[in-house]
Amino acid sequence: MTTLYDNGKLFTADPARPWASAMAVENGDIVWVGDDPFGDWAFPGNETAERIDLGGKFVTPGFIDSHMHLVGYGRLLGEVSLTEHTGSLSKMCDAVRAFIEKNQIPEGAWVCGRGWNQDHFQDEKRYPDCHDLDGISDKHPIFLTRACGHLAVANTMAMRLAGMGADTPQPKDGRFLVDSQGAPLGIFEENAITMIKNAICGPSLLEVKSYIRAACKKLNSFGITSVHSDDFLSLPQTGYETVLQAYRELEQEGELTVKIYEQSQFEDLKQLQEFVEKGYVTGTGTEYVKIGPLKIVGDGSLGARTALLSSPYADEPTTCGIGLLSQEQLDQMILYGHSHGMQIAVHAIGDGMMEMVMQAYEKALKAYPRKDHRHGIVHCQITTRKLLERFRELSLNGYIQTIFLDYDSRIVESRVGKERAKDTYQFKTLLDMGCAISNGSDCPVETPDVMKGIQCAVTRTSLDGARTFLPEQALDLETAISSYTAMAAQAAFEEGRKGMLRQGMAADFVVLRSDPTQVLAKDLGKVQVAATFVDGAQVYGDGASESTF
Repeated sequence: MTTLYDNGKLFTADPARPWASAMAVENGDIVWVGDDPFGDWAFPGNETAERIDLGGKFVTPGFIDSHMHLVGYGRLLGEVSLTEHTGSLSKMCDAVRAFIEKNQIPEGAWVCGRGWNQDHFQDEKRYPDCHDLDGISDKHPIFLTRACGHLAVANTMAMRLAGMGADTPQPKDGRFLVDSQGAPLGIFEENAITMIKNAICGPSLLEVKSYIRAACKKLNSFGITSVHSDDFLSLPQTGYETVLQAYRELEQEGELTVKIYEQSQFEDLKQLQEFVEKGYVTGTGTEYVKIGPLKIVGDGSLGARTALLSSPYADEPTTCGIGLLSQEQLDQMILYGHSHGMQIAVHAIGDGMMEMVMQAYEKALKAYPRKDHRHGIVHCQITTRKLLERFRELSLNGYIQTIFLDYDSRIVESRVGKERAKDTYQFKTLLDMGCAISNGSDCPVETPDVMKGIQCAVTRTSLDGARTFLPEQALDLETAISSYTAMAAQAAFEEGRKGMLRQGMAADFVVLRSDPTQVLAKDLGKVQVAATFVDGAQVYGDGASESTF
């Protein structure tokens, strides 16, 4: 059956034909794109096609989030979401207390949540600690992760279950804070977070599948049809085989409504070698579940002051942040992955870590030259002119998150100083230099609301309009949309199948309720998704009633 969608405003993201008014879909693929379906659409059988009148609505290719954590997001949807409750420390505690009461969490059961941010607290601008959480409950182990995911806080019961005490040694590549007597305060940074996570029972396969279903439903509501997702370390005591099995079973059952390009994260070389030896390399899999790049986390976050800078933080001169790998470890993992056919994506927010990553890339490319590697750096926030030049020289992809500007525009100058801040978040500069970029949310660090990310890209302003940061780095609307479509597809070697509305592409597309070219830039985030389609099947939104939207 062929379906003709006409009378729309289609942004195709195809440089050869950016705009059209109609397209035809057959067997999950786009078979024609143009402007006059009755005059130009010339192949047998078109007269019997079902016609859907788009009613002038704006259509884009399906949105692709090029860096997020789908499984972790799905689990969070069933936990305490603190994103909307960080106006004060007391409100955060009240939200957790209310969650326990509303859900009647039995004593002894874990209470986990994510999304708090001390920079938003109006009463006390400090990290919560075990004493705050003990005040919520001393009968439940409580574990609350900061929005960035690089710092967390636990109550006394949680630490007791994790076997922690005054004599517990500090972990490698992380730390927990202690009081004047040396007792743990319940505040954990970077790899120290696993000390608590390892005490939490891992979910079953059925639970993992439920997380994926919940996340896909929410993502479809934002127009997202594909993600580059980092999932392997998202769940405590759950191996990557369980995650992949959950995805595959949902695909076989016809319940997977988001296409997965798995950013395969490993913490050491041995784990990576075992993965590759099992036959897992970039590109293996199906259109719905495919192995993507080797993912490595190099440093922390700017908000938690754990991103590795080349010099001390302006507002905390006692630290440069935390590097989670040595240069030798980074070199070994990147060389092994590169030499075994893996694409590579490294989390690096600070310029100190980016320098280390680029050194490792240079060594690997010198040892095993490869032109179309599409290696990249995830976040690439605190850059320098020299680093930007090396981006171009090494042909790296910048996995950016323009939605980060909503929060980071408020803190970057205080964290690194006004002069250093002038060379940060250089997304337009990267494009102007001929570098590749792709956009995303790092969800659940930020909401996966693509239109809000597009607003930040176009305005360079926080969503409330209070703070604008380096407005000369703003992207135009078409480029901003392309960063979530065509550019994101290219970052996954999938430009031949998705990211554009063009003949031969998968029929992944989004119908918006209003035309983003006709609204003020500051209102782009208010544009809502009317319907989302994956392989021509509607997975979210308004149904076509009597062949019209």
